[in-house]
Amino acid sequence: MTTPPPVIQAVPKQLHIAGTWQNAAAPRTMPVDNPATGTTLCEVADAGPEDGRAALNAAQAAQKAWAATAPRTRSEILRRAHEIILDRTEDLALLMTLEMGKPLAEARGEVTYAAEFFRWFAEEAVRIDGGYATSPDGRNRHLVLRQPVGPCLLITPWNFPLAMGTRKIGPAVAAGCTMILKPAPQTPLSSLALTGILTEAGLPPGVLNTVTTSDAGGLVEPLLRGGGIRKLSFTGSTQVGRILLAQCADTVVRTSLELGGNAPFIVFDDADIGAAVDGAMVAKMRNMGEACTAANRIYVHSSVAGEFASRLTARMSALTVGDGTAPGTDVGPLIDAAGRAKVDALVRDAVDRGAKILTGGELPAGDGNFYPPTVLTEVPRDAALTGTEIFGPVAALFTFDDEEDVVQAANDTEWGLVSYVFTRDLDRALRVGERLETGMVGLNTGLVSNPAAPFGGVKQSGLGREGGRVGIEEFLEYKYLAVPTGS
Repeated sequence: MTTPPPVIQAVPKQLHIAGTWQNAAAPRTMPVDNPATGTTLCEVADAGPEDGRAALNAAQAAQKAWAATAPRTRSEILRRAHEIILDRTEDLALLMTLEMGKPLAEARGEVTYAAEFFRWFAEEAVRIDGGYATSPDGRNRHLVLRQPVGPCLLITPWNFPLAMGTRKIGPAVAAGCTMILKPAPQTPLSSLALTGILTEAGLPPGVLNTVTTSDAGGLVEPLLRGGGIRKLSFTGSTQVGRILLAQCADTVVRTSLELGGNAPFIVFDDADIGAAVDGAMVAKMRNMGEACTAANRIYVHSSVAGEFASRLTARMSALTVGDGTAPGTDVGPLIDAAGRAKVDALVRDAVDRGAKILTGGELPAGDGNFYPPTVLTEVPRDAALTGTEIFGPVAALFTFDDEEDVVQAANDTEWGLVSYVFTRDLDRALRVGERLETGMVGLNTGLVSNPAAPFGGVKQSGLGREGGRVGIEEFLEYKYLAVPTGS
């Protein structure tokens, strides 16, 4: 391992428990690799079950005092953290690029997006309300209180390592909950840096405990089954989400799951093709296609399919692939070799079934987990990628002629996170949007994520919502007090 860059050296490599940085109890470490080069950036602490128990003990010990903290105090901590994040945009962006590959320009955008969750929930912290009413028979007064749910386990993915941390930590802090944060093993550095920022912003010891581990199952399962965790917030695959949901059943842990997606992107015959191509580039190529919101199945009306394919291919083939730290890079590496192999296998399967490659589609030589921007046309509906998250820079084009047919095809999936519709017909846009079985719909836009909006899906894409005014609801319980009127 070569000497890491200064931005890597500046990040703590230990666990953060009860306000102190400490080694894993074993002690063990695990490598953090650069997907663009395959080299190891550094080693970080590798927590085991005993470290998980220590983190839970710290969260439980801090819960009562933290819940009693004034909402304005919690709000100001989040606001200070928001400002620190923005002040350190360049360092945080470079950190993300080094550990997960996205180009610097895109990483800077994520820093801004991540910081906004803290600003949003800083404002929500002082707006937690309740209720007061008289019962219909006049015998009781009904007081409704909102109280923090208690210690939370937050599990974040590798594809948006900073923003997924702030999206979960923000509402938990605002609501008065203590936390254990377990980041993805591929991208622990962004979470460790974020933990340091929150400490600097004034978050008390024990409120946020961060444990990095290569053995998620060994650390997480005892926490969920043990009764001390009262809330799980998880972003990741549907397969893992099902396992965690089963583990939560033992002690009826309140659960938020943001799981996989299989987003349909529908372009009708009356769509503005230029806008549709712009939208497809955003919905498909954000984060190299490694996003649960990525357009997975692109359905284009047969009357405009040729023009759309031609214009999309021109845009995709013009993208520059390379190390995300290099100037001018548009598309960085995929997260690891297994991810790249999966994408390549899906492309090969589609081609074997009759799909045509318009650009890309071949594994490049050399180091790194790179895969070229790829456009496939004439994709048969029985191709494996129609029922699998591609999680890579591959645009799969299908054609359709009938609205009913395309809506049925779009809904023919176990997932239901997001869908996209491009049309100039307002009535059609609303009609189709209402019929699509997804938690979010982008109408003439390829970007739906916004801290002020509720993010989440239906069917096997998850439970609950993150962001928006409802985001804090996931971390609060209702308590009803019945008070006799005395009349």
